[in-house]
Amino acid sequence: MKMIKKNGAFVALLAIPTLVCPVAFYAVPQAHAESAEAPWVVPDIGKLPDDDWGRTVRYGRDLVAKTASLIGPEVSDPAHRFAGNNLNCQNCHLEMGTKEFGLPFVGVYADFPNYRARSGAVGTIEDRVQGCMTRSMNGKPLPADSREMTGIVAYLKFLSTGRPVGAPTVGRGSGVMPELTRAADPVHGQAIYAQTCAACHGDHGQGQRTGVAGDAQGYAIPALWGADSYNDGAGMARLINAANFIRNNMPNGTTWQAPSLSAADAWDVGAFIDSQPRPHKPQLDRDFPNRLQKPVDTPYGPYADRLDPAQHRFGPFQPIREAIGALTNHVPQAQPKAENP
Repeated sequence: MKMIKKNGAFVALLAIPTLVCPVAFYAVPQAHAESAEAPWVVPDIGKLPDDDWGRTVRYGRDLVAKTASLIGPEVSDPAHRFAGNNLNCQNCHLEMGTKEFGLPFVGVYADFPNYRARSGAVGTIEDRVQGCMTRSMNGKPLPADSREMTGIVAYLKFLSTGRPVGAPTVGRGSGVMPELTRAADPVHGQAIYAQTCAACHGDHGQGQRTGVAGDAQGYAIPALWGADSYNDGAGMARLINAANFIRNNMPNGTTWQAPSLSAADAWDVGAFIDSQPRPHKPQLDRDFPNRLQKPVDTPYGPYADRLDPAQHRFGPFQPIREAIGALTNHVPQAQPKAENP
């Protein structure tokens, strides 16, 4: 998409639809240099009126900010226990889904419905929310007609105000950095974690609770592994997602313009975190029914290629792309481009 300046504002000359995922909500990363052309703009929720729409959007924002307190496993009403861990959505979607390259929700709503390689089908925004509930939150789906689903979708729609359908949003996803030509090293990553991350997230990735276990207040600093973290089917369990997120956002307060870790250290600490024990999501073998569309860093099989499964977890990833490319060339018709879930 090319931008020109007209009457003091930037105007898109052409918007090319792209298969992206909000969480992804992880989108196909855009080059950081493009951000100078397209300023990051977040709609002001404070300007919404106190009517049904405004209250619904604000409830959706609250669900993102205080997930554990509203629908977590420790809430007093069992009927509202949908999340399976005590994380909040904004533990990954930073600043309530509004931070540039912090897995934001800005622009997400305008991407749906779209084709998703993980399911092998066209999915709705509601389907994507359910994916987060069952993977990142390690829980169960929200009732389709629930106040919770309506609120989250309303908040996502609000954050996409003014975004053209199918147009890319620069700043989405977790960014992109050069990949290693070697495998990421979780042993070296453990040393980086101890030096840089453990002071906040704990020596054993346990995070810091806001209060105490059982009070439904969740975490001030999230658990990175263990029983109260995301499961092995979540997008953050994939190294490319995790490493870029770490590079552009961690330690807390870091921005993509001024990363704290080197790219190599971010790859290695991501490998360490994602190699730690976490809940297992059943039936992962059903993901990506077309194996040729499976992202190269998916940490679980089956795979279309015959490369070592460890290479899918830690890289290097370019040889996997080349192997998939060779296999794709033998397929009679072109396959849709794989997405970043």
